[in-house]
Amino acid sequence: AGARYMSAEEKDVIYILNMARMDPVLFANTVVKQYPVKTGEPNMVNTTYYKSLMKTLGNLRTLKLLYPDSLCFASARCHALTTGKAGTVTHNRSTDDCVNKIYFNGECCDYGHNKALDILMSLLIDDGVPSLGHREICLDAYKTMAVSIQPHLIYNYTAVLDFEY
Repeated sequence: AGARYMSAEEKDVIYILNMARMDPVLFANTVVKQYPVKTGEPNMVNTTYYKSLMKTLGNLRTLKLLYPDSLCFASARCHALTTGKAGTVTHNRSTDDCVNKIYFNGECCDYGHNKALDILMSLLIDDGVPSLGHREICLDAYKTMAVSIQPHLIYNYTAVLDFEY
């Protein structure tokens, strides 16, 4: 709540992710189970990625909470603004300004969503990403993070989540 540099929606990303980390089984049995119907995609429950998320959360032990970090925010915001204006989809920092603000050990980028739950579910399901890299980052032993949600030229929105140990 005290991270005034983030919007309410950006803070909600951290809040919801912390709910998943605090009680993965409860999160799976409530939020994740309801998500397909609430988004109008009931067939999502039949996908391999959705099923694997349910299995992952069912086997996951409680993780430590993530706390907001202003340096992670500066890093995430610069990247979200730059890629959004250019309409690019990349983790590479393309401007000297953003290179100088890099502050993360793990990063997730989501395109097309501006609501916290949709951003997180996209990253946790990680549909089409065989490595499940976004899911792994979200459920890793990081201590701090920040989120920046910005306009994107092609996908309407981009969300960048930068994590630090």
